[in-house]
Amino acid sequence: MTTPARRGAIPPFLVMEVMRAAAAREAAGDDVFHLEVGQPSTAAPRGVLDAARAALEDDVLGYTLALGVTELRQAIAEHYQSFYGVAVPADRIVVTTGASGAFLLAFLAAFEAGDRVALALPGYPGYRHILSALGNQPVSMATGPATRFQPTVEMIDGLDEAVQGLIVASPSNPAGTIIPETELARLAGYCDDHRIRLVSDEIYHGITYGADAATAVAYSDQAIVINSFSKYFSMTGWRLGWMVVPESLLRPVESLAQNMFISPPTLSQRAALAAFDCGDEIAANIARYGRNRALLLEELPKAGFPALAPADGAFYIYADVSHMTNDSQAFCARMLDETGVAATSGVDFDPERGNAFVRFSFSGSTEDMAEAARRLRDWQR
Repeated sequence: MTTPARRGAIPPFLVMEVMRAAAAREAAGDDVFHLEVGQPSTAAPRGVLDAARAALEDDVLGYTLALGVTELRQAIAEHYQSFYGVAVPADRIVVTTGASGAFLLAFLAAFEAGDRVALALPGYPGYRHILSALGNQPVSMATGPATRFQPTVEMIDGLDEAVQGLIVASPSNPAGTIIPETELARLAGYCDDHRIRLVSDEIYHGITYGADAATAVAYSDQAIVINSFSKYFSMTGWRLGWMVVPESLLRPVESLAQNMFISPPTLSQRAALAAFDCGDEIAANIARYGRNRALLLEELPKAGFPALAPADGAFYIYADVSHMTNDSQAFCARMLDETGVAATSGVDFDPERGNAFVRFSFSGSTEDMAEAARRLRDWQR
């Protein structure tokens, strides 16, 4: 019998295991409060749904160009001008099969096999796992409250060996913290000066509470910026994202996309053209996340979770549970079983210290957040 290739021997995404356990509980007739998954609980905006229906009736829905529909690339460019005040040429924008497809294209185009790529822990596990599968070496930098769970120039400068890449996320997953504009500028300048490819994950842009998140495009024309229609636009299942790439990487990314994906989903692209005109619905979603955030930041300490990351953006709260457990996976399983509240172990995001952390998502309804908080308070009494 032949054996699987070593590149497939990467850890699973543990939140999917929590989702499976939650689904089993629901199938047995028990209620579940979904604070485990980073997915908006609202449908795509009405304008997007209407555009999709029209496309189904009027469009052949064949392949598009590998870089995406020209009109959508132009709409994204206009979004950068209106949202950030930054001019980005449409021909530097690549529409992708979700942000996940964008990471795959970015890492293949930017890094040689064996290249070292720095990233913060805790952080989205897909970065580490995709890099490892492609033969790159993830270089973890332990972060914490002192740096708001974000990397710094000093951390990169202090690594024992040089790196060829740096991945940042602002707002981050799982901590929800934002890199201040001045620090993002420093990081971008450092990367340019040291020939380090900066990859900026900006999929939670627009979902912020106070200060806005800056885009790396404003500070470096060599950075790769990745964004998505999934979070801000509530279009997770449509599997549509985009990249802003340096001109030197445009042709390599296009060739990779042609061979690996042919093109992004055509129906999703046609529908997404309407997304930028749905500001009122999107603003209502962000306002709901803000209410949920405020509720949990007030109620979780009463339920025995006093040490929380600031949650500047996204829809996550990262909680230190070291005073309650040294096995957050078992803790989350017990919490689900005894309260119906599903949350994600920090081990997903930090295999070294995540046993002492839990991530709560507040992307659901405010009523569910309130009931989950009540059950957690009762559980800790």
